[in-house]
Amino acid sequence: MMPAPMQQPISARTRAGKPVSDAAFESVNEDGASDIILICDHASRAVPADLADLGLETDLLWRHIAWDIGAADVARRLAGYLDAPAMLSCFSRLVIDPNRFLDDPSSIPEVSDGIEVPGNAGLDRAAREDRAARFFRPYHEAVSAMRSRVMARTKLPALVSVHSFTPVMDGFERPWHVGVLWDQDDRIAAPLLRHLRAESGLVIGDNQPYSARQPFGYSTETHAVAHGLPHVVLEIRQDLIDTRHGAETYARLLAEAFRAILPGAIRNGDDNGARR
Repeated sequence: MMPAPMQQPISARTRAGKPVSDAAFESVNEDGASDIILICDHASRAVPADLADLGLETDLLWRHIAWDIGAADVARRLAGYLDAPAMLSCFSRLVIDPNRFLDDPSSIPEVSDGIEVPGNAGLDRAAREDRAARFFRPYHEAVSAMRSRVMARTKLPALVSVHSFTPVMDGFERPWHVGVLWDQDDRIAAPLLRHLRAESGLVIGDNQPYSARQPFGYSTETHAVAHGLPHVVLEIRQDLIDTRHGAETYARLLAEAFRAILPGAIRNGDDNGARR
């Protein structure tokens, strides 16, 4: 199956070349028949017009502090290849991070990777709640609704969260092409690691460059762990997927891997338990 067509959020638009969005989420391939649910928490670098780019220069909104570069393109293409429903955020992680608990100080960061975010400085409780009400909660309500629809037709869907990481951090050149992140439940992670290492010829990280044990993050905890669903977080190096060709290459590779491992992974996880 060919990838789903590139889509733009219905209420997204641009202002002087900058992404502007009042939407919280974009649903892709909503009626997909796969047992996989895809989510992409950091899909967008859009900032709503009333937040005035959070006081940042435009070029900073193209950097990794604002979004996971390439992740949305991979997620959309994966949705097409796997015929899987996908939910993508339509707001920058600098507006509010959908993968952080609301009481986490990094939920609305005043500083990100050493860069001050003026529009996030000194927000009072009402301002923080306004962002949660406009973006965080609608996005997660949409993910919950998608999960409920899929669970109504299949016993044990798998949640796959798509992220990307910078090729260099603090001067260290990260060697991994793809990272497979997991905590106590390896129903997806273990066979996926084996397959990718055996078949791809790439450097595959096991809880690298980040560990899901530090902790997982809001989205996977809320939409998978809390419901006993098999799950995995994917981290793909940004310089490998920052073009359409790169995103296509990695979407195709990952789709082939999921087709190979998923039936057995879900069947072996019918006890609804984690591997410890």
